[in-house]
Amino acid sequence: MSVSEEHAVQPSATTAPPSGIADPAPLGLAAFALTTFLLSAANANWMTHATSLAFLGYAFAYGGLAQLLAGMWEFRNRNVFGAVAFSTYGAFWIGLGLWVRLVVVPQLAAIRPATAAATVTAINHDRGWILLAFFIFNTYMLVLSTQVNLAVFGVFLTLGLTEIILAIGSFLQGSATTNTGWIIFGGYVGLVTALVAWYTSMAGIANGMAGRIKLPEGAPLLK
Repeated sequence: MSVSEEHAVQPSATTAPPSGIADPAPLGLAAFALTTFLLSAANANWMTHATSLAFLGYAFAYGGLAQLLAGMWEFRNRNVFGAVAFSTYGAFWIGLGLWVRLVVVPQLAAIRPATAAATVTAINHDRGWILLAFFIFNTYMLVLSTQVNLAVFGVFLTLGLTEIILAIGSFLQGSATTNTGWIIFGGYVGLVTALVAWYTSMAGIANGMAGRIKLPEGAPLLK
């Protein structure tokens, strides 16, 4: 065998395909923002001529499924913070949607005057416990978000405020069927949360594109 023939049979080097995928965070943030906006608009009493359940379908399809997928893709990107955050809040929206559809709606449909006050109080307290549990989760994620960037910290800060305000309002609401001042206040803070999340989503998209539009996300508070 000649040198040229020996060279010809050597396997050629191949370049391994890139393992990364596109950043799923802007999708997760957009899904979270839109669903939060719809629910918060209802809590703030903006939907006076609507059913106040506009968020329900999107709790499953967008805030739930899209965010859960974003969390799975963050696992693929080895981003543990984003994976846990998006997966948890995707599951939150799916769980909230199931609770409203399978518990709240049937109970309100079957309500009787003699048990109306107790039923509504129990529903409000259920919501309070759900929000309190997620506030606990959000608190340690808020601490850890100080190592990401200022925009993400802003999302968790406003979200934590929304959750605790609505939790207090839910425990205090008792048998009232209309939104109390605490719930309305929590609705407005939730609207701010949605706007902050939308901005963070937009910044992530813009900064990931090879274009002129760039938006500041802020440096991490802790390095």
